[in-house]
Amino acid sequence: MGNRAVVVVDVQNDYFPGGLYTLDGIAEASANVGKVLEAARARGERVIHIRHIFPDAGAPFFRPDSEGNEIHPSAAPQEGETVIVKNFPNSFQKTDLKEVLDADGIKDVVVVGAMSHMCIDATVRASSDFGFKTTVVQDACATRAQEFGGVTVPASQVHATMMAALAFAYADVIDTDAFLKG
Repeated sequence: MGNRAVVVVDVQNDYFPGGLYTLDGIAEASANVGKVLEAARARGERVIHIRHIFPDAGAPFFRPDSEGNEIHPSAAPQEGETVIVKNFPNSFQKTDLKEVLDADGIKDVVVVGAMSHMCIDATVRASSDFGFKTTVVQDACATRAQEFGGVTVPASQVHATMMAALAFAYADVIDTDAFLKG
């Protein structure tokens, strides 16, 4: 199996058109997630799916017992792949993700999914802080425009800013083609 795992964060129905919190570029990002998954599976690498469910039925998305919190078919787990449910942006917070990785002797963590500015950011930083060699496949991640102080920041700039910050000190940031070659 090796010592690398691909962690697929929150590729869930609510982020897709028709969902409660649609992301810009989610179709393209999820297509790249599919390529990453196919390559990882062919290499015999560990695949772990993260599924965010807010405990409050009044949450803006990923509500309990909803179709929106289900993993999207483009990233569907295969038999034997672990699915970890989380309630916070950081996939390690109050989950057994670290224990699962440690039990398998994982040293390298590859992160894909959504949202670049929130759960990807929090998960990547935690992964690095725990000592894992961490990689983000940037074009297999998606986000949406953000507003602050009356300024709307387009999704492409939100994504680029997050990837630049992660590349500065927390992770190798690559694209799908680079992952497929390596």
